Amino acid sequence: MKKIEAIIKPFKLDAVKEAVTALGVHGMTVSEVKGFGRQKGHTEIYRGAEYVVDFVAKVKVEIVVESERAEQVMETIVKAARNGNIGDGKIFVSPVEKVCRIRTGELNQDAI
Repeated sequence: MKKIEAIIKPFKLDAVKEAVTALGVHGMTVSEVKGFGRQKGHTEIYRGAEYVVDFVAKVKVEIVVESERAEQVMETIVKAARNGNIGDGKIFVSPVEKVCRIRTGELNQDAI
């Protein structure tokens, strides 16, 4: 199993959700996060004063899938989230050793 963590722009969340749901992905976890990469934030003007926004608002989507489907899910997220601009986001894929559904005690494949 693999855990896919995608850091994307907030307005792309619905497109990503629809795209991965169409693949048959049954669940995901979404968190509002802040961070910066190469763009290192930006400057804004509020009530005449200029200030630096160091951390940019993003959304983190976490999905656990079978190892064989990880590449397909990752490519689908890239297509749905890509805007072609700096700050489109990143995707991290990591191995998942074990999964347990708390309610039933099901393990691994049965739990996702």
